[in-house]
Amino acid sequence: MGAKKNAMCIGCHGIVGYQASFPEVHKVPKISGQGAKYIASALNAYKKGERKHPTMRGIAASLSDQDIADLAAFYSTSGVVEGATALAAAPAATGDAAALVAKGNCVSCHGASFSAPIDPSYPRIAGQHGDYLFVALKSYKSDGSSAQVGRSNAIMGGVAKQFSNAELKEIASYVSGLPTDLKTVPESRFR
Repeated sequence: MGAKKNAMCIGCHGIVGYQASFPEVHKVPKISGQGAKYIASALNAYKKGERKHPTMRGIAASLSDQDIADLAAFYSTSGVVEGATALAAAPAATGDAAALVAKGNCVSCHGASFSAPIDPSYPRIAGQHGDYLFVALKSYKSDGSSAQVGRSNAIMGGVAKQFSNAELKEIASYVSGLPTDLKTVPESRFR
């Protein structure tokens, strides 16, 4: 059913390399292959205003619980190759990235490969666009005073606030270079 309901999604998430311009220019996240529970969790957070992004909030607010479930199920299997094996552990970070990832204890929630989160409502982040990860990490540092920018998650807020923006960019760069099953899958009618 999600394939019939994704018209509002494909305009951004179905175009390889598509960039958003709010709150700053960055590639929109790869959502094909992301966990269904995470997609549903993210859409519900936009719907409730816990994630502040005007476009995503407007789209999520228009979705019923069933629409969210259908889209989450669709995108969790979109582009997934049947019979493919799970990704191995991520290559060890070196230098500054190793120290930063250790300080943030990122693997405790996102898994050793950054593709096997300990809870299905947490995102797979390995191979996600680095500029998107950086903007997302910075949004957790928001104090909640902006109606346009920010994400409310106490754990991620605490993690992100201990880093400078330069350090968050270093983490995002490392994680974005990891092997991934995440994809942007263009709609066949737009190829």
